[in-house]
Amino acid sequence: MYRTCGIVFDKRYLLHNTGAHVEVANRLRSIEEMLHKTGLLDRLKLIEPRFAKEEEILLNHTSSYIERLKNMGPGHLDADTVVSEKSYETALLAAGGCLNMVDAIMKEEIDNGFAFVRPPGHHAERERGMGFCLFNNIAITARYLIKNHKIQRIAILDWDVHHGNGTQNSFYGEEEVLYLSIHRSPCYPGTGSLFETGEGDGEGYTVNLPIPSGVGDRAYLQSFEELFIPKIKAYKPEIILVSAGFDSHCYDPLGGMEVSAAGFGEMTRMLIQAANTLCAGKIGLFLEGGYSLDGLAESVKEVLMVALGDEEVSKNLTDGINIDQIIDKAKSIHQLI
Repeated sequence: MYRTCGIVFDKRYLLHNTGAHVEVANRLRSIEEMLHKTGLLDRLKLIEPRFAKEEEILLNHTSSYIERLKNMGPGHLDADTVVSEKSYETALLAAGGCLNMVDAIMKEEIDNGFAFVRPPGHHAERERGMGFCLFNNIAITARYLIKNHKIQRIAILDWDVHHGNGTQNSFYGEEEVLYLSIHRSPCYPGTGSLFETGEGDGEGYTVNLPIPSGVGDRAYLQSFEELFIPKIKAYKPEIILVSAGFDSHCYDPLGGMEVSAAGFGEMTRMLIQAANTLCAGKIGLFLEGGYSLDGLAESVKEVLMVALGDEEVSKNLTDGINIDQIIDKAKSIHQLI
């Protein structure tokens, strides 16, 4: 079934200049080149971004952090996180583009969407940026949906190879967001254990699956089938958001995993099927990591083809390390067995 898929893309996202770094503007250029070569661009609806308002950023970040980022010159927030002359404005444009995307989804102007924005967001905490991230795009968007669209249940699935500490911490004590993450462990930032499950009103609404390096498609899809999709179905979200990092691709210089482009396509298919059943297909994806330009481009291609409703996508799935015991432990913790 053909679907209307919107994308957020703007050349101003290239102005976040990180210098000699893995998170560079060429990441978006590789996606743009793929969109033109494959003809996919003609099938997608372009969503114009806007600059997020400061009060929208304040939904998830402190005023002191916003002021620090606004007023600092070119430099580093930490050893990994670069701030250039245009980074603050670009981060506002990234967050605002994500907000425009979910507005379009909620207004049924598109069925689903993918925000190709940078800088990425899922490591950004309320009071600091870290791990290449300045503002937490997906957390700001979730807060915006709760405030402006009166959404009461949002599922955020994070498949980036690194745990989204900033997103988890944003909602750790709340039931309005179900946060689910599959990530390499041990690995940066060192959070996301099986036993981090939420606290207070948020107890049980954080689901972490830390996995070793070398895991391929079949184990990822098994974790979706046995853990994440059942948990999402039980939660009954009104919209699904995805922190779509592609640094677990087998080509990636940082990931150490064996996921293929086809694997990302199949993960997307499973989430869209769940969204079709639970929330009228409402699903939005947010670009996070992914540092092999070829791996990023081919993975995004597979995801977009699934988002558009194409059936003829690659099915060459990779094997890898068996993680049955880890999945079973997570299922036991979350009362799924």
